[in-house]
Amino acid sequence: MTGPAARPVKRSFSIRGHRTSISLEEPFWEALKEAAARERVSLAGLIARIDESRGSAGLSSAVRVWILDDVRAAGAVVRYDGGNRD
Repeated sequence: MTGPAARPVKRSFSIRGHRTSISLEEPFWEALKEAAARERVSLAGLIARIDESRGSAGLSSAVRVWILDDVRAAGAVVRYDGGNRD
């Protein structure tokens, strides 16, 4: 992302039969869509899974933290060199 911070975009979903909406900046939406495609689940399905484990955090915050954890985990896999091969 370049320039000023992106404004959050609000989207609505049905999670377990209840309508809810979350606001995320576009880069977070893109990362979430990529993760859902990689895991072969719908966007709403991935958000529902995040919702189940969020505890008392707000849903938008829980999604951002989940994305951060996902990106960090992917980076750890990319950096892994297979161990010491001396």
